Amino acid sequence: MAMTFAGAGDRVTQAAAQWWTRLRAEDPTDSTIEQWLAWMEEDQSHARAFEEVSRLSQRLGHADSHARDAFVAEFARAAERRVRWPLWIGAVAASLLLAVIGGRMLDRVYRPQAQPYASEVGQNRDLALPDGTRVALGGASAITARYADDLRKIELREGEAFFSVTHERRPFEVLAGPVLIRDLGTAFNVRRTGDRVAVAVTEGRVRVSPPGGQEAIEAIAGQQVLYDPGSGNGRAGLSIGPIAVDDATAWRGRRLEFVNEPLFVVVASINRYSRRPVQIADAGVGALTFTGTVRVDAIDRWVEALPRVFPVQVSAFGDHVVLSSADRH
Repeated sequence: MAMTFAGAGDRVTQAAAQWWTRLRAEDPTDSTIEQWLAWMEEDQSHARAFEEVSRLSQRLGHADSHARDAFVAEFARAAERRVRWPLWIGAVAASLLLAVIGGRMLDRVYRPQAQPYASEVGQNRDLALPDGTRVALGGASAITARYADDLRKIELREGEAFFSVTHERRPFEVLAGPVLIRDLGTAFNVRRTGDRVAVAVTEGRVRVSPPGGQEAIEAIAGQQVLYDPGSGNGRAGLSIGPIAVDDATAWRGRRLEFVNEPLFVVVASINRYSRRPVQIADAGVGALTFTGTVRVDAIDRWVEALPRVFPVQVSAFGDHVVLSSADRH
């Protein structure tokens, strides 16, 4: 496998190699990520250098053992001859040489790895992915990121997340339950409630594909695609409609907005912010639809007021609340 190198050839790319190594520690801290983002934003050359180092590392990761050995041997011979290689190549070579010698770094760093991220109940969390994509996680939400040299893929395992995607040559995809969302240069919000998925676009456009290879739907800013496997409507459960951009991400301001949503979806969303979860005892209650706002700091008051709007009974216990049909009592 032939290796070629190009880059800034100065301290900028040497710093990029150092950041690349730090970000692939077992668990980079939020402080480390914030410092890296600040460095990336200082100058456009920083982002270019970081991308070059990442590309080099990915190519080496796909090389066989003979190519890796030859790569390290070439740098070792160069060092013995005291040839003055550019500083950034020296920095990357040193990092890769340690990886080959130690063994475990090649397994952990150069092969695509699954990196999990999660937030606690009641906690919104902002984070940055290795390519600079920014993600905001809602309360009690979790994603797994897998990066390779030809694809960036995120799985939304539960909850809600807003993605502001960094544009580059590799496609960016989000898998939410059975639904696949492909970024087409955009920012978008994804909420998952079991297999029910809502994708709201705030900038650019996305392509949303239902399970089974059915026809996909493209949505632009101000539109929301809903996948509801039980609806029997739309294309394989997909439907599209308008949404206010501000409402799509209102949860980031601790305000949950719903438009004609089933009560089971509303309850699942507020439970990600409540220390006293709400349980639904009857399927009929969960199917009731709700339009309105729920403030994160006023969930208990909203639950207490439900019998004024719906035919439900609220039973409060020490560690949870139960909603049941008023007809049962």
